[in-house]
Amino acid sequence: MKIETRAVHAGRHIDPATGAVTTPIHLSTTFERSPAGEYPRGFSYSREDNPNRRALEECLASLEGGTQALCFSSGLAVVTALVQGLEPGDHIVAPDDVYWGLRKVIGEVFGKWGLETSYVDMTNIDDFHAALRPSTRLVWVETPSNPLMKITDLTAIVALSRQAGPNIVTVCDGTFATPVLQQPLDCGIDMVAHSTTKYLGGHSDVIGGALITRHENYLFERARKSQRYGGSVPSPFDCWLTLRGIDTLPWRVRAQSENAMKVARFLAVHRAVEKVHYPGLPDHAGHKIAARQMSAFGGMLSFQVRGTRETALGVAAKCKLFIRATSLGGAHSLIEHRASVEGPDTRTPQNLLRLSIGLEHTDDLIADLERALT
Repeated sequence: MKIETRAVHAGRHIDPATGAVTTPIHLSTTFERSPAGEYPRGFSYSREDNPNRRALEECLASLEGGTQALCFSSGLAVVTALVQGLEPGDHIVAPDDVYWGLRKVIGEVFGKWGLETSYVDMTNIDDFHAALRPSTRLVWVETPSNPLMKITDLTAIVALSRQAGPNIVTVCDGTFATPVLQQPLDCGIDMVAHSTTKYLGGHSDVIGGALITRHENYLFERARKSQRYGGSVPSPFDCWLTLRGIDTLPWRVRAQSENAMKVARFLAVHRAVEKVHYPGLPDHAGHKIAARQMSAFGGMLSFQVRGTRETALGVAAKCKLFIRATSLGGAHSLIEHRASVEGPDTRTPQNLLRLSIGLEHTDDLIADLERALT
């Protein structure tokens, strides 16, 4: 089935008790045993499994073309489960402009774990190859990256990782691209991670995370233990909201991608803009790779104003339609000064603003930016 059909039907079943077309919300924390003490309906306790979580996991596995999925209480809970699954002394390779939260998990939450991490420019395959070691166990990829929208060649990363050793697990953060635009598992990536808070939920009203695997591997099974016994599970209502959002995922993401392209083209020729970071523009360094491994270029972009940090903050403050807020992927368009969020150690340019393009009419969005930039 095509992804539009799977987005509506995967993981859903007609309720046998009532005939309800929409999946019911199962709020029960515990489930009845049989007289023999077994669980014939497949559920025992909601931390371990729940009908709503199972439905969402089945849906996500189908959308990504994976075999199994795990849902967590947030995207960072996914990162925590994966890093926790590593052994002290293991080596991680991650992008030099990786999401700042991953740096916090590795460096602070697991700072005493004895892990070694190499942050490299993954758009430079030679640099990535040089970073691999016999102790490398996890390769983390972001493409497009946050917030510089760098593009990594997934096929090349997989090939080099496999050459380096059978114990390396590759994980791609699919939050920006979503399974509508990019299929990392088809490129040979072992697992895909998502902050379901963003495009999958799609309405800025639920937090969650997910991990989808192409095949059985030890890190996925350790993440399953972390989910089950660490307790970082989403509530039934959170799963229900996310699954409801996925109904419209393909149509929302395509509309946001079209809007983002128009906004990027507008910004690219504006006299007050120094640089636009959007892989859909032909002059973007990763445009050819993005065109090969993505079906469209997504709803996220960033741009650097001509001026200073104060100039960028001033532009954001003048916007009326673009809301100054963190997060992305919802129906509302958002604008954010990323360096302020990431703190004093940020590598993000101080004059950079990140945009999450929503579902408003592009004429209105462009007019809002024109007023702010002028």
